[in-house]
Amino acid sequence: MAQDTPAPEGTEPDGLEDFIAAEELDALRAERDELRDRFMRALADAENARKRADRDRREAEQYGSTRLARDLLPVYDNLKRALDAASDETRGQAGALIEGVELTLRELTNVMTKHGVKPISPVAGDTFDPQMHQAMFEAPLPGTKAGQIIQVMTEGFLLHDRLLRPAQVGVSSMPG
Repeated sequence: MAQDTPAPEGTEPDGLEDFIAAEELDALRAERDELRDRFMRALADAENARKRADRDRREAEQYGSTRLARDLLPVYDNLKRALDAASDETRGQAGALIEGVELTLRELTNVMTKHGVKPISPVAGDTFDPQMHQAMFEAPLPGTKAGQIIQVMTEGFLLHDRLLRPAQVGVSSMPG
């Protein structure tokens, strides 16, 4: 009977050495794959954060003046009311004053337009759009269809593509 001779100390049989090397190699590959996956996720997160920051910056540039624009709308309304209230007699007596109010309103309109504030100016006969108009009242008016604007109280305004204030209108409730 042949006896197995013990391997010299510090050496292992070839099969076991290969097995341990293969196991270690598999563990290293698994660790590499996990690290690659974590790296790719971190890269994607960083890219998403960059895109989100760009979008937030663009929105801040475009819509950061929303509060100021809303605060200026009553000034616009009051200047417009002042001009609408001026009769021909008043225009004759205080022509320079009326001209000053007109110039102020024009300059305010130019500044608002420069900063992306656009008026929503419906006219009687237009169709009511709940996205752009606020119905202040409904009344049956002969010669109109239900849903038509019959009176405009105040203009509305958009800041770029967002509604700052809807136009305030009266709407016909005439049955079809």
